[in-house]
Amino acid sequence: METGSVFPQPGTQQPPGNRAGETREDDDGGGKGTVEDDATSGNPYAGLVSRLRAAWLSGKTRPLEYRVAQLEALGRFLDEKKQDILEATALDMSKPPFEAEYTEILLSKNELHETLNNLPHWMKDEHVDRNLVTRLDSAFIRKDPYGVVLIIASWNYPIHLFLVPLIGAIAAGNCVVVKPSEMTKNTEKLIAEALPSYVDKDCFAVVTAGVQETTRLLENKFDFIFFTGNPSVGRIIMTAAAKHLTPVTLELGGKNPCYVSDHCDVQNVARRVAWGRFFNAGQTCIAPDYLLCSLEMQEKLLPALREAITEFYGPNPRESPDFGRIVGDKHFQRVQALLRSGRVAIGGQTDEKERYIAPTVLVDLQPSDLIMQEEIFGPILSIVTVANMDEAIDFINSRERPLVVYAFSSDDKVVNQVLERTSSGGFCGNDTLMHVTLTSLPFGGIGNSGLGKYHGKFTFDTFTHHRGCLHRGMGREALNTLRYPPYSQQKLGIVRAACEPPDLFSSANVATR
Repeated sequence: METGSVFPQPGTQQPPGNRAGETREDDDGGGKGTVEDDATSGNPYAGLVSRLRAAWLSGKTRPLEYRVAQLEALGRFLDEKKQDILEATALDMSKPPFEAEYTEILLSKNELHETLNNLPHWMKDEHVDRNLVTRLDSAFIRKDPYGVVLIIASWNYPIHLFLVPLIGAIAAGNCVVVKPSEMTKNTEKLIAEALPSYVDKDCFAVVTAGVQETTRLLENKFDFIFFTGNPSVGRIIMTAAAKHLTPVTLELGGKNPCYVSDHCDVQNVARRVAWGRFFNAGQTCIAPDYLLCSLEMQEKLLPALREAITEFYGPNPRESPDFGRIVGDKHFQRVQALLRSGRVAIGGQTDEKERYIAPTVLVDLQPSDLIMQEEIFGPILSIVTVANMDEAIDFINSRERPLVVYAFSSDDKVVNQVLERTSSGGFCGNDTLMHVTLTSLPFGGIGNSGLGKYHGKFTFDTFTHHRGCLHRGMGREALNTLRYPPYSQQKLGIVRAACEPPDLFSSANVATR
């Protein structure tokens, strides 16, 4: 996933215009985050973090009723600010209303409903098995909040990517600092101005910050950091977190391969791939990045892809209300430079003033080409020809592990082979993007594509410390004398028998299974 810019190393720069005792012009003294230097730390956000920590230590966020009230407030935010969200995302990146409502609002509501419907159950202590020694005691997992957590969101889905983690963080009982992306200015402004009027300002804050301010923000001790962005910035986040031994979830990205076998419905593949690649003008971390197929399949796919693009966006996608724009000038120039790789088979038209890049398909690519080295994050689909499935799998496995692997085939055995012989954050067979719509599936990367997972209960678990607890009775001391000195072989034999699990393969256990 892309972010607005690359952070410098933590602690190397001062935030301009945020001197000791100053507040941001847009601060109302409440949930948007007062920027005040702490007298001892000299950090402009120390006061804000300390205020939230005091609220968390008070126990305010722990009751179920409190969490539910805050989550319901997020639902009202989505309902009442729906039109504002659609307008802000349209201004920021010409996001079509259909795409904005689907991803920013409907999918966020799905997460919210899943959480509200299941939170009482998720919060309950989870009782676990005990051995003979502790059979009369209580052993359980307590679901504790971490404390004060930081969520740094990306710009490509600027509402969804801050709100879904926030839902889980609130559900788990944390206080939260949210840092929306500075790249999508209109959406950032909406979040900063509107959200504090819905949630408790004592426990939740929005910080609007650029690179320098975010660097200072990261100097503070948080109890958990959730970051969505690209791998290079993810390393910087992890470095900053390491100073305080803060656990992190890193939702990153990479180059998602898509294998297309020779046996499939070409028209269906073309539509599903084109939708996944050009949705949000290609600015989606789970978009299929490049196709792997035989030369024969490439020749079938090209006319089918051209037909699908025309079906979706008309003969001139620039005039289509359903095709977005690149988020900023810097990203436009970066994506435009990628068009110099290989040969343009479809599209390729650009307009810098509009930040428009047509839905484009490139062929005749080499693994060393620039477009094969970095995440595209734009409306360009690359096709790399391979001899067969084995060569495609070898190609995938020779690179960093991606956020998702896609495979298309009418033969389920082929799809399963790709699944079994590759490694990725997620997998989707015979479609694109749709796996992310299920709150029942974990979403996250592996290796270079990320660390940790979320969505549905997985988000609650991510922001929860699973605390192992044993509560023993004060009596029955005679049972404890076996473990006290002076030791003996007899005592050891009794303790061993009491502590060891039963032999699953003993004749007695096999007979009862």
